[in-house]
Amino acid sequence: MEQPVTDVDQLIGALAPEVERPAAAPRADTVLVTGPWLAGCTSVVAALRDQLPDNIVVESGELAGETPAVIVFVVSAAAPLAESDCALLDAAASGTDAVIGAVSKVDVHHRWRDVLERNRELLGGHRRYRRMPWVGVAAAPQLGEPQLDDLVTQVRGQLADPTLERRNRLRQWENALEAARLAHDDAADDHEEVANRIRAKRADVLSERRVDRSQRSIVLRNALQQARVQLSYFSRSRCASVLTELQEDAAGLRRRGMPEFPAYVQRRVDEVIGEVDDGITAHFADVAAELELPAVSVPASGCALEVGGPPLRSRTLETRLVMLLGAGFGLGVAVTSSRLVADLAPGLTLAGAVLGAVVGVLVTLWVVGTRGVLQDRAVLDRWVSEVMARVRATTDQLVATRVLTAEAELTGALADQEEAATRRTADRISELDARLREHALARARAAAVRDRTVPELARALAVVRSELDACPTGE
Repeated sequence: MEQPVTDVDQLIGALAPEVERPAAAPRADTVLVTGPWLAGCTSVVAALRDQLPDNIVVESGELAGETPAVIVFVVSAAAPLAESDCALLDAAASGTDAVIGAVSKVDVHHRWRDVLERNRELLGGHRRYRRMPWVGVAAAPQLGEPQLDDLVTQVRGQLADPTLERRNRLRQWENALEAARLAHDDAADDHEEVANRIRAKRADVLSERRVDRSQRSIVLRNALQQARVQLSYFSRSRCASVLTELQEDAAGLRRRGMPEFPAYVQRRVDEVIGEVDDGITAHFADVAAELELPAVSVPASGCALEVGGPPLRSRTLETRLVMLLGAGFGLGVAVTSSRLVADLAPGLTLAGAVLGAVVGVLVTLWVVGTRGVLQDRAVLDRWVSEVMARVRATTDQLVATRVLTAEAELTGALADQEEAATRRTADRISELDARLREHALARARAAAVRDRTVPELARALAVVRSELDACPTGE
């Protein structure tokens, strides 16, 4: 057994010295029975063990990594070979040349000969299996006697063939040479595949950078526009509500509360301006946090507005006119009162005159005082409206100024971040380009090795196949 194996190793090893010599040669007494699930392999194994007691008959799970001398590939007579069955045959027969096809369960499938011929045609188109013999078997028949004679004859013929060791060793070398050739092709293709993935990653990095830059610019622009609208609305709403409150306070103001009213208005104005300023600060703090930008700076001094005092000027002519009208009204009240008392109590005519005079004076004073308070309230109402109009203009200016300042700072900060992100992207692109160059060099080296080695492998494969064609099949 050793001489045919040694001769083959010397012949092919000289043609392909770079290819590692195959593992140990197949055992001369081992028969492997394999096939698709439910094809009947187990029953064929049991029957062959009875018929071939001097040989080792195993299934695929019992082989323990060894290469068999002969392979019996069992398929059911129910249907022709499927693509998965062919793949299983290729895997099982990678290191063995002697392969026998067995169509099982011929006792229950009467068209098994058609299936056998179809299987022969399917595999006959492949150079590897064109001389593969096919037989029909019934290892554990449901009808009739077992039919194993043809299979046993084929197996014994293959085992007795003096060229079996040489054929199997040649088949091992063919598999090793083919694997080496595919390995060289795969090495170059692997580098190209990795390079394609790197190119796709490079394109994704550039695309993400462009999209991120555009999205952040759009988000900042929208945030600034919303801030301008929302803060202006907040400012005007606050001014309108405070104006209403101050007008209500002025409408119910008494004379003794008028001196303190300007100070009260000043406090409310300061509160409104402070609230608007704080609202602007809080709003832009949220915008900066959302965009992951530095906080916007806050002005050191607030925007103050001095309201001054209401124009409560001296009204001498108006006072005289009101006093004259009040005196006339009071005189009428006095005369009416004195006559009423005289009519009711003629003896109290003098007292009625005095009472009428007192009532007339009081009515005159009340008319003059009430007219003055109403006049002052009207003046305060107009003054409050003017003050809040100034406050609204001030807060509008404050909003516009702060928005412009925030826009400048946030745009600058965003530009700095974009510049840093662009540098990081450039570094990432440089890294990917370096990897692309490395894989291009590796692929070129692999292609050079392939171009140098593959012709040698092709010549060795041609010799192996020529030797296999020259060997008889043992049928």
